Amino acid sequence: MVSLATTLKPLSPFPSFVKQHKTSNNNAFSTYRTHTYTNSGFFKRGGAVAVPHKRYTFVGVHDAPDQIESSWGIPLSEVVVARKKRAFWQRSWNYWDVIRLVQVAGVHLLSLLAPFYLSWSAFRVFLWIVAINGICITLCYHRNLSHRSFDLPKWLEYLFAYGGLLAFQGDPIEWVSNHRYHHKHCDTQRDPHSPTQGFWFSHMAWIFDSGYIHKKCGGQENANDLVRQPFYKFLQRTILLHEMAFALLLYICGRMPFLVWGIGVANVARYHGTFLVNSVCHTWGTRAWNTPDLSKNNLWVAAITFGEGWHNNHHAFEFSARHGLEWWQLDFTWYLIKFLEAIGLATNVKLPSEAQKKTMACN
Repeated sequence: MVSLATTLKPLSPFPSFVKQHKTSNNNAFSTYRTHTYTNSGFFKRGGAVAVPHKRYTFVGVHDAPDQIESSWGIPLSEVVVARKKRAFWQRSWNYWDVIRLVQVAGVHLLSLLAPFYLSWSAFRVFLWIVAINGICITLCYHRNLSHRSFDLPKWLEYLFAYGGLLAFQGDPIEWVSNHRYHHKHCDTQRDPHSPTQGFWFSHMAWIFDSGYIHKKCGGQENANDLVRQPFYKFLQRTILLHEMAFALLLYICGRMPFLVWGIGVANVARYHGTFLVNSVCHTWGTRAWNTPDLSKNNLWVAAITFGEGWHNNHHAFEFSARHGLEWWQLDFTWYLIKFLEAIGLATNVKLPSEAQKKTMACN
């Protein structure tokens, strides 16, 4: 994989802009990237052409430029937002958008009761649920199902997937489909959640408009490997029943304290942990790899998301089961995968080679 600097050629008479056209669908799509040199030296790409290292600022534009409502920069970052005029409320809401809005608003409101129902047992339930369901998202939904970074026995894959379902982040088919579209159209206007369309949009607002995702990306045919499995189709059809049953179980076991801390506080923590990867890790942080997107490595996001915050590493090597590629980059999801490999449960574990790292390195 070669660097963006060696592949894009200026199509504008102005040397400070690079314009790339994509016409894979019916609507014209353009991505503008402004660049500045970050040093005067040169570096090599896999022993090939030496090019100056550039720092890119991304501005995504969908359709004609005159449809852009406004543009602005996100503070302390290189991200420039260019959002086309589109009223959030002046659109059709489908059933699942309404359900998602009620669900997300509901757990946030429920979490406000936490101070009134605080107990050590409820707090322990909160910690266990955040850890277990969080690992099920990072290990199963993300690295196993979305990227096939390793293989698991089906019984264990399904067990982890069910744990991810109880994290209230959608069924596996929906989650995987959205994430694969994110990597396919990363930081363009077809990305389901890019900060080039607004930081708040990339953090949270995008989840309430599934029709818009379908319109700009497509359906869930990019997750056919899951669609073909009856277990995942069953979870997709019955997701609300499982979530309600889980909430009821917590209430039976510990009444309101368990419900507030196990559903309200735990889900708020998990939601925003995942959302921070989509927003913060495409806005603030460091870059070790020359990827054609805005992905960043962010240590504090990695610390609270079991290693998912090493996001530039991940976008450089999407197939890798390990995101914390340096010894000091904590990646608890990788440690668990390594343990499963050691006992023979995780197989075909994929990692980037040294040659691939040299090709992608920024310097």
